[in-house]
Amino acid sequence: MLRRLTLTAAASFAALSAATPGASAAAAPIPLPVLQEVLQSADDKERDTQDRLTVTTAETGNRAANGTYELTCGPAGGTHPEARAACDRLEELAGEDGDPFAPVPQDRMCTHQHGGPATARITGTWNGRNVDAKFNQGNGCEISRWRQMEPVLPSVR
Repeated sequence: MLRRLTLTAAASFAALSAATPGASAAAAPIPLPVLQEVLQSADDKERDTQDRLTVTTAETGNRAANGTYELTCGPAGGTHPEARAACDRLEELAGEDGDPFAPVPQDRMCTHQHGGPATARITGTWNGRNVDAKFNQGNGCEISRWRQMEPVLPSVR
């Protein structure tokens, strides 16, 4: 999309420069090599802003769900088994102005229940920032935090 916007802007600039009578040399159409550089730079920026996460899960109770998956969003892809749904969920969480990767606050009171041995770690970039988050099923708050991240994390119910 950024590439399309850059191309449109460059083409508009070139057309306006050519159509203006008495245009100065500074307003000459953009040479093709320069235009290609601008477009390549736009592609690089678009790739840099793409969300890229590595999701590693273990002991979920579902052997097929255990392992390491790559998740890219914008567009959805990677080896994650539910990439589109996971990206949609992350987009939804971003709209809630919260940080789904934030740990449970130390002073929060949580129920003393154990949801099982499942663990997960998510690393990478999301919304332009670095992520390194760990998840488990050690108490009611952690169980809730895990469920909030489904389907980024697999269901362990």
